[in-house]
Amino acid sequence: MTLVVEIASWSLILLGSFFTLVGALGLVRMPDVYTRMHAVSVIDTLGIGMTFLGLAVQAGFSLVTLKLLFLMALVFFTWPVVTHALAQACLHAGVQPQLAEDRREFGRHATDVQGEGRPSSN
Repeated sequence: MTLVVEIASWSLILLGSFFTLVGALGLVRMPDVYTRMHAVSVIDTLGIGMTFLGLAVQAGFSLVTLKLLFLMALVFFTWPVVTHALAQACLHAGVQPQLAEDRREFGRHATDVQGEGRPSSN
């Protein structure tokens, strides 16, 4: 039975670490604040949730497990509210989301300026 518990706990911890790394990569790669908040929500829910669950399985039935479950519930109930408040603050501050049409238009203008057979200034 201990081998099953070890495999389950380490699988959850590694899965949580994977989602944390994916969320961190999304945080660096995403273009605007709204999509970055979405990437951080992956870290919040899946990364921390799976890691805490794996640690709770590894700790067994103890006070540590109760504390981990309490922290996990606290994260699940507070961080979405904080993310929503941050998104609302960005909207009220006038931060516009970057849409796919904006990226295509920006790419078209960049090629128009550099392309068109004009000689480069080098």
